Amino acid sequence: MVGQVFGFIPARLASTRLARKLLLAETGRPLIQHTWEAARQARSLADVIVATDSTEIAQIVRGFGGRCELTQEHPSGTDRIAEVVERSFGAAEVVVNIQGDEPEIDAQSIDLLVQLLAEHPDAQISTLATPIRSRPVRDSSSCVKVVCATDGRALYFSRNLIPFCRDQDPDQLLMTDSPWLLHLGLYAYRREFLMKLTKLPVSRLERLEKLEQLRALEAGATIQVGLVERSAVGIDTAEDYARFVSRWRERTAEFES
Repeated sequence: MVGQVFGFIPARLASTRLARKLLLAETGRPLIQHTWEAARQARSLADVIVATDSTEIAQIVRGFGGRCELTQEHPSGTDRIAEVVERSFGAAEVVVNIQGDEPEIDAQSIDLLVQLLAEHPDAQISTLATPIRSRPVRDSSSCVKVVCATDGRALYFSRNLIPFCRDQDPDQLLMTDSPWLLHLGLYAYRREFLMKLTKLPVSRLERLEKLEQLRALEAGATIQVGLVERSAVGIDTAEDYARFVSRWRERTAEFES
């Protein structure tokens, strides 16, 4: 058992590649609402809360019936969530960090995160990964890789290609027995460790790779990794959003026919 579990969507209005993306609403609903509705399908969550420093986002979320907590400015979504948990969620024993720009997130993936912590009481964090099957993903520094022990504990995360393939054809391995795992930016934290993590200084490896989860590893945390068949599609560009809108319209048309 892991006690009460709450999902949090850290949301900021500014975005580098797609301006105000969480409020885009070509489907008739803002993007943040799609993510919130998808996350609320997870059976393990007592509630889903948006944590934001934007009064505009807060107004939109409350308008569609969601709970929203205003925060100060923070360097990361994890810090934003920690402020809200410490202030308003004393009953939360497990905290799930859900990316606001993933409107098609699978609720079963959220439930798997919670299940991993229940099954591994020594783990402070759980996260997810999926096998890498394409060369562009494998070779991109924007796609974070994770290497795990045989019991699923994370050994290391990197933007570089890990593990390195010395004696076999790496392209052939992609199609047969890929040794590479793509890390997915979805986390569940035990409350006590979340509070500790956000008070630690940026670690050396975190600074080098620009990966926050390395701070947890350097602090001695156990991060349990679960495997899923596919990743949710994040919305980073106008093209990403256009493809999401097209998929949503197709699903809606099928449902109504």
